[in-house]
Amino acid sequence: MSEVTYTAVATSTAEGRNGGRATSDDGALDVTLAVPKAFGGAGDGTNPEQLFAAGWASCFVGAVRRVAGAKKVPLNDLAVVAEVTLHHDTEAGEFKLSAVLHLEATGIDQATADELVRGAHQVCPYSKATRGNIEVTLDATVA
Repeated sequence: MSEVTYTAVATSTAEGRNGGRATSDDGALDVTLAVPKAFGGAGDGTNPEQLFAAGWASCFVGAVRRVAGAKKVPLNDLAVVAEVTLHHDTEAGEFKLSAVLHLEATGIDQATADELVRGAHQVCPYSKATRGNIEVTLDATVA
């Protein structure tokens, strides 16, 4: 059994993604949820896919830094853009997710950026949690 480092606690109330609220137990997170305009909603709040994308992007940046540190690759500017897409299988009446993780970096070459993004995908807890469950596309852009 591994040692517990941290446990996040959040609660969603009311109608969930359709006008509900999501809050963390420490009060740091308190957001109104809304169905996105692209999905026929009002779009006047955040949605679970945005929250998941923000969490994964943030975690993935840390994973890239960890892999770069282990390989002694100095990093300048670094960003990860996570795109989380909700798909509706109308025949089955079910939903599923897919994701694209874009690494944007400066001061390194393309081959190194590609290596870092692949390595980060192996160690990032979000990537581990979703491995084999959703389609994930990785890419990197250097400037």
